Amino acid sequence: MSHISNVRPEPDRVLVDIVDYVLNYQIDSELALDTARNCLIDTLGCGLEALTYPACTKLMGPIVPGTIVPNGAKVPGTSFQLDPVQAAFNIGAMIRWLDFNDTWLAAEWGHPSDNLGGILATADWLSRNAVATGKKPLTMKDVLIGMIKAHEIQGCIALENSFNKVGLDHVLLVKLASTAVVGQLIGLTRDELINAVSLAFVDGHSLRTYRHAPNTGSRKSWAAGDATSRAVRLALIAKTGEMGYPSVLTAKTWGFYDVLFKGNAFKFQRPYGSYVMENVLFKISFPAEFHSQTAVEAAMTLNAKLAETGRRVEDIKKITIRTHEAAIRIIDKKGPLDNPADRDHCIQYMVAVPLIYGRLTASDYEDSIAKDPRIDTLRAKIECVEDPQFTKDYFDPEKRSIANALSVEFNDGSTFDELVVEYPIGHKRRREDGIPLLVEKFRTNLARRFPAKQQEAIIAASLDQATLEAMPVNEYVDLYVI
Repeated sequence: MSHISNVRPEPDRVLVDIVDYVLNYQIDSELALDTARNCLIDTLGCGLEALTYPACTKLMGPIVPGTIVPNGAKVPGTSFQLDPVQAAFNIGAMIRWLDFNDTWLAAEWGHPSDNLGGILATADWLSRNAVATGKKPLTMKDVLIGMIKAHEIQGCIALENSFNKVGLDHVLLVKLASTAVVGQLIGLTRDELINAVSLAFVDGHSLRTYRHAPNTGSRKSWAAGDATSRAVRLALIAKTGEMGYPSVLTAKTWGFYDVLFKGNAFKFQRPYGSYVMENVLFKISFPAEFHSQTAVEAAMTLNAKLAETGRRVEDIKKITIRTHEAAIRIIDKKGPLDNPADRDHCIQYMVAVPLIYGRLTASDYEDSIAKDPRIDTLRAKIECVEDPQFTKDYFDPEKRSIANALSVEFNDGSTFDELVVEYPIGHKRRREDGIPLLVEKFRTNLARRFPAKQQEAIIAASLDQATLEAMPVNEYVDLYVI
């Protein structure tokens, strides 16, 4: 019998690479900083829209009602001022609630702007305490840099490593990226930050149960808030000098790889830089799971074509969606859909609604719309087939397409020509078209919550890069207080 070595190992290379990137890498990409600014306003706008949904707001506020934290972090669009852990949960839950914030698609899927919950809450809390003690607050450039680095950590690990294939949810990567960036913000030393990141891997991790039939449910709307807030807590624990676990990934039997990753080590396609933020996908037109975005865009075009040709959805015999493997795995769904979280992860539903109504909004997932019998009738006529080339282009780092193609056959035997959409409006290749619409989406979301004067103050601070970067975090967040 061989003895188990009790010699404490050097930290796993994956931990060291994350920490050295966060502490030492200089962000000098103007494209990344500009994209991060657009990502910031889009993400906060998504949160403001979610505040119109009681299912979201019932989870928000302090844990103990009435609690106000002196110099605490403020939650945009509300009057809450909370400790940074609970503020991170609040912000994270509201920005993810409607599935309308940015997306990253690779071997693992996810929404890197989920990390803004922990980053903004921590930066605001630190800034308010700095001002209260006569010190300099952090600026919004610090927040943008934190966003770029969190995007990069989450996205680069996601490129080659599929957590969904082992049943784990992508919010594991939110917890990891937020821990690293928040730890840097609160001033952890290199060793403390390695400890913090190891703690993020030691945690139990979310199953994908709540994203898949027959259990699809609303936890998918607050799971990222939970993850980014847990990151703040772990960073603060490491700040006390609490120890870490250096071979958390590679330890035989007990490490992450052996317990949760089938014994496989992580693979990496590229070093950390600013690639992910520069290439991130924005959800601009439709609050829909991103693998369906191009299908919804095609359905909107077909709705107009139906009207032009005097056809009705009742005349349709069959719709075929030529798509990529990830869409089939996640959102190709038959049978009853029990709630909004179920419907916004069903490609048939997300195609049927725009074909019938000529729109797809967050409210279209509610029971009041879903009870329209035409939707389920049309869903039953929609079939998905994988196109291997679409799948290949999806993984191609130079393309990163999310293609869908819709073909329609009518009862009388006639057809529409197949309509192919390779890149959604939020893709890097369509920024020129997309950013004006993203700004318009932001304006619409501001108008849901604030009077005109407050809207204009936020717009003035948000749309100019230099103005935003120089602004103290607490002053920017104060613009959003109700």
